[in-house]
Amino acid sequence: MLCPDSRRFYDHERAEGERHTQAVLALARRRVNVLWALLRDGRTYQPTPPLTLAA
Repeated sequence: MLCPDSRRFYDHERAEGERHTQAVLALARRRVNVLWALLRDGRTYQPTPPLTLAA
C-alpha cells in the first residue's frame, strides 16, 4: 500500500498521460532523491517536512 503522498504523486503522473511504468519510475526516482537527501544531511525520515523559521 502506498502512502497518501506517493499515491497522489502517482495519480498526478497518470493524469498527465504517463503510462503505469513511467509513473512508477518517476515515483521511484522521487523517493531515491529523498533518501539521498536524508543520507547527505544525516537526518531521519519524517512524513512532513521540518518547519524552518525565517530570520
